[in-house]
Amino acid sequence: MTYTGDERGGAGRDGPWWWERRREAVLDVGLGAMSAAECALEGVQFAREAGLPGAVGVLFGFVVGATLVLRRRWPIAVVLVGIAVTPAAMGFLLSVVALYTLASSEVPRRITATLASMSMSATFVVMYLRTREGAADEPTLVISLSVFVAVALTVPPVLFGLYIGARRRLMESLQERADSLERELSLLADRAEERAEWARTEERTRIAREMHDVVAHRVSLMVVHAAALQAVAAKDPVKAARNAALVGDMGRQALTELREMLGVLRAEAPKPAAVAVAAPAGGFEDGPSLAELEALVGQSRAAGMVVELDVRAAGAGSADPAGAGAGVGYPAEVEQTAYRVVQEALTNCHKHAPGARVVVRLAHRDGEVAMQVENGPCDGKAAEPGLPSGGNGLVGMRERVLGLGGVFVSGPTDDGGFKVSAVLPCVSRA
Repeated sequence: MTYTGDERGGAGRDGPWWWERRREAVLDVGLGAMSAAECALEGVQFAREAGLPGAVGVLFGFVVGATLVLRRRWPIAVVLVGIAVTPAAMGFLLSVVALYTLASSEVPRRITATLASMSMSATFVVMYLRTREGAADEPTLVISLSVFVAVALTVPPVLFGLYIGARRRLMESLQERADSLERELSLLADRAEERAEWARTEERTRIAREMHDVVAHRVSLMVVHAAALQAVAAKDPVKAARNAALVGDMGRQALTELREMLGVLRAEAPKPAAVAVAAPAGGFEDGPSLAELEALVGQSRAAGMVVELDVRAAGAGSADPAGAGAGVGYPAEVEQTAYRVVQEALTNCHKHAPGARVVVRLAHRDGEVAMQVENGPCDGKAAEPGLPSGGNGLVGMRERVLGLGGVFVSGPTDDGGFKVSAVLPCVSRA
């Protein structure tokens, strides 16, 4: 780009003074030397016509021609110099190159048009006055020749300069657009990586919750049954055998669920393009549902816990005899989340409230499903099962419920028990 005044960027320039590049300085110095030599030769004729010593004319022409070196720094001044020496019939190279530089620079177009008109007018007048003396009887020829010379020395360099300037600006615009697109692509790549990392973190968290729910609940029941088996082994062999069978069933169920989850984890990974939209590992369709809630409560009852299941249908004020989820269709993630909340709450009751009475309430409402697991105080008779606690049960339940846009509340009750409540919207957020 050609600059005027002090507009100069410091990035990527290696030329001296006002030149951006060394090759530009070499080119301008070479053009300045040629222009100075031309004007010096023409200065001899100018000195003879003006009655001045030849050395003065040569020196004057040399200084005038050398101003072409400043064309990138002050293009307007160089054009004015060319216009000023037009009556002396010198500086043709100076005028042509200066007009080209002016047209290709960032100077306003009205200034370019004004100076080009002044240069054309000056050339026409000088040419007309110099040719009129030799062809006074043919004024039309004189005028035509003067117009031709004026146009030939002014219009082509101006048009070429405008073309070069427009081309430079277009290239700069394309370069800026390419740089902008490159920056945007870089940002998009960073955001895609962030989304992928977020998706991986979310998936790891979801798998950790599933593993916790499966292992904690099944193993807790196994420990409770094993303790009961140990207590009655000598007194009641029949009950001991029944408890042993329940422990085996629990173990097999736990292994089955773990194998299913491990099978999902070992499945072929999706293509990178599908990572952002792929469903969570394992999906929700293969998980438990509210229809299995009765069986879940039955497992806790078999372990010796006193559990009451109270299911309320939508718009009804009494218990629903049809079952926990009969006749009610919810999105798979809603049913699985509701099931896992009840499951984890029952597991906590086995761990922290042995011998306490537990009430599981499930209410089908318009647009939502509510669940509550409340246990009373421990009776003091049942022994502590000694189950370890990782402290992730309530955290996992809260994450599940809030992830679906629901409400989760937990805390102690006035009578010394503990209550877990959750409300889930019946519309999938997937």
